[in-house]
Amino acid sequence: MKIFKFLKGHILNLVLALVLLCIQANCELTLPGLMSDIVDVGISQGGIDSSVPNEIRASDLEQVELFLSDDEAAQVEAVYSAGSGDAVRTFAGSEEDRAALEAFIGEAEMMVYQINQGIPIDEWAVGEDAETIAALEEQLGDSVDLNELIALSEAAAAADGRSVEIGPGSLYEMRRQAIESLGDTGDSIVESRAVAFVQDAYQTAGVDLNQVQTDYLLRTGGTMLAYALLTALCALLAAFNASKTSAAIARDLRHDLYQRVLEFSPAEMNRFSAASLITRGTNDIQQIQMVLVMCLRIVLFAPCMGVGAIFRVITNSTGLEWILILAIVLIAVAIGVLFGLTMPKFRIMQKLVDKNNLVAREIITGIMPIRAFGRTKYEEQRYDEANRELTSTYIFTNRCMTFLMPMMMVIMNVTTVGIVWFGAQGVDAGTIMVGDLMAYINYVMQVIMSFMIITMISVMLPRADVAAERVQEVLATHSSIEDPDPEHAVTRECAEGWKGVVRYNDVTFTYPDADVPTLEHISFTAEPGKTTAIIGSTGCGKSSLVQLLPRLYDVTEGSITVDGVDIRSIPLEELRRFIGYVPQKRMLFSGTIESNIKYGDPSMSDADMVEAAGIAQATEFIDGKPDGYQSPISQGGSNVSGGQNQRLSIARALAICPKVLVFDDSFSALDYKTDATLRAELAERASDAAVIIVAQRIATIMHAEEILVLDDGRIVGRGTHEELLRTCPEYLEIAKSQLSPEELGLDAASSPQEVAVLEGGER
Repeated sequence: MKIFKFLKGHILNLVLALVLLCIQANCELTLPGLMSDIVDVGISQGGIDSSVPNEIRASDLEQVELFLSDDEAAQVEAVYSAGSGDAVRTFAGSEEDRAALEAFIGEAEMMVYQINQGIPIDEWAVGEDAETIAALEEQLGDSVDLNELIALSEAAAAADGRSVEIGPGSLYEMRRQAIESLGDTGDSIVESRAVAFVQDAYQTAGVDLNQVQTDYLLRTGGTMLAYALLTALCALLAAFNASKTSAAIARDLRHDLYQRVLEFSPAEMNRFSAASLITRGTNDIQQIQMVLVMCLRIVLFAPCMGVGAIFRVITNSTGLEWILILAIVLIAVAIGVLFGLTMPKFRIMQKLVDKNNLVAREIITGIMPIRAFGRTKYEEQRYDEANRELTSTYIFTNRCMTFLMPMMMVIMNVTTVGIVWFGAQGVDAGTIMVGDLMAYINYVMQVIMSFMIITMISVMLPRADVAAERVQEVLATHSSIEDPDPEHAVTRECAEGWKGVVRYNDVTFTYPDADVPTLEHISFTAEPGKTTAIIGSTGCGKSSLVQLLPRLYDVTEGSITVDGVDIRSIPLEELRRFIGYVPQKRMLFSGTIESNIKYGDPSMSDADMVEAAGIAQATEFIDGKPDGYQSPISQGGSNVSGGQNQRLSIARALAICPKVLVFDDSFSALDYKTDATLRAELAERASDAAVIIVAQRIATIMHAEEILVLDDGRIVGRGTHEELLRTCPEYLEIAKSQLSPEELGLDAASSPQEVAVLEGGER
C-alpha cells in the first residue's frame, strides 16, 4: 500500500516497533501457558511440577528402581544423596539431570503408585484354585501392595526351591507391558499417577505439601507478573515510538508538501485548486498520521499475536485445530465482502471532501456578495447538497462497518462454544487437561482477535491509502518553471551586473490546455529610468504579459531577456530578487506593517522601510496608527482599506530596491491625487529602475515614455499618449471613455473614425 512508502526514511523506527511488538506478543502469549500451569500444576497437582521428587525416602526410591532398567537405576542413584531405609534422600543433580530422569521415572512411579493402591488378590492369583485365593484373602485381605507382592513372590520362589532376589530392574518387564497396554491415553495417565506418587513420597518424607503448593503458586504468579510488567513496558515504548514516528512523518510531509506547493507555478496551482491543496495538506496528512500510528502499534502487533498464537496451537495439538481453521475462513470471507463494498466508496469520499471544502471556502470568502445579492438561501442549499452527498457516503461505509463487530463476535463466541464442547469431551476422555483447554481457548481467541483488529484497521487503510496517493500526487508534481542547469546559469551581483534592460522578443504565450494563444508576437523594450505602460480592454492579456517576466509562466515562443540574457538562464531566486512585482490581486500577510514591507528582505534597515513607505504614499496613514509600523495586519489585509492595502503592496515591492518594477493594475484603488504623487515620487526616487505599468486608467499612464495598446493578445498601438491619440483608435476609445475631450485636448466633435490609424497597424 502507498501509505507504507512514507516509512522508508524511518526503517530504524519500524525495526524497533517490530522488536517491541514481538516481545510484547511473546509475553502476552506466555501468560495463558502460565495460567494453564497454575490450574493444572498449582491447583490440580498441588504445585508438583516434576515427576522427579526433590526429597524421597530411600525405601520409596528402592520401590521405584524395581521398575527401572539397570542403566536407568544407575542414573537415578547418581543424582540422589546416599541413604537407606527410612532415611530421606535428596535430589542433587542439575536441571539437565532432572529432564533426563523425567523421560522414564514417571512410568516407574506410576507402577509403584498403582500397585500400592492395592491389587485385588483374585487378579494377582490368576490360575489358582478357590481355596488358595480364599487363604490369601484371609491372610492379606482383599488386595496386596508392592511390599506384600514382593514377599509373596519370594515365598513362592522359595517353595519351588528357587532362589529369587528382588532388586532394581526386577519388574522392568512388567512396567513395559503395562505402558504398552495404556494406548493413546498413556501419557496423561502416567503423568497423573506419577504426581500422585510424588505427593505420597513427599508426605512420607515429611515435606509440607501446602508449602510446596504455595511456593509454586507464588513462583508462577511472580513470573506472570513479571511478564505482565514487561508487556506493559513494551506497549508503552511501542506507543511512544509509533506516535513519535507518525508525527515526524506528518511533519516532514507537511514540510515537503508546502515546499513543493511554494515551487508551483500558477499552472500547477490551477491544476489542483487551492481547496484541494488545503485538504491534502491538512485532512489527508492527518489521515496518514492517524493510520500510521495504528499500523506501527496495532497492525504490526496483530500478526505477531496471530502467528505466535497459531504456532502455539500447532505445537500443542489437541485435535481441535479444525475449529480454528473454520473460524479463519469465515473471517476471511467477511473481510473480502466488506472490502468489495467499501473500497470504491473511500476514493469517492475524498473527492467529496474536496468538493465540500471548496463550497465552504467559496461561501466564507464570498460572504459579502452573497449577502448583497440576497443569495444566502441558495448558498445554504448548495452547501447542503454537497454536505448531504458526503454524509450519505459516510453513512454507507459506516453501515457496512456496523456488521463487522457483531459478525466477529458471533464467530468468536461460536468458536469458543465449539472448543468448550469438543474440548470437554477430550477432558472427559483424559486426552486434554483443563488448564491446557483454557490455554487453547485463549490462543484461539488471540488468533481471532488479531483478525478482528486487522479487519477494523483495514477499514481505515483504504481511505488512508487514497490520502497517501493524493499527497504523493502533489509531491510527484514538479513545477513547469524550473531553475536553469547550474552549469549554464547566468548569475551576477545586482549592484554590479544587472542594469534592468528588459526586452520581449517576438513572444507568444499559450496557457496550458488552451487551444488559442493568449499573446502573439509581442516585442518591446523597457529601459532603466523609463516607464513602459500597457493598456487594453479587459481580457486582452495585459496581466499575462507581465507575469512572464518573473517567470510565473514561461513563454511558448520567442524569448524575454534582461540585459541581453534570456531569463530562463537566470536562477529564479536571483531573477525575482531584482524584480519588484506588485500583482493585480492584492495580498498582505498576517503580521505587522513592518513585516509586510520587509517581506522581501527581513534584514533591511528601518530607514529603507520608511523610505519605501514614503514613496508608496503610505507614511501618512501608518503614522496615524497608534502602533505605527508595528500595527497588526490581519490575514489578507482585511483590517485595512483597499487603497492602504495597495500602497503597502507597492511599498513591499519598492523596499527591495529592484532593477525592474512591475505594477499590474496596482493604482486602481488610489485616488487621482495619490496616484499622481506616487508616480512623481517613483520618477524621482526610483529613476534607475525600468518601470512597467499595467493600468486601466489613462491618467495613470499618460505620462509614460512608451505606451503599448493590447487588443486580443496583440499590440495594436505603441507610442506616447499624444501619438496614440492620433494613431490608435482603440486607445482613443479608451481615453474618451474616461476623460473629456477638453482633458484630452481634442475637439468635442472628434470621433475615432476621424483619427488617422497607424498605417499597417501592429497587427
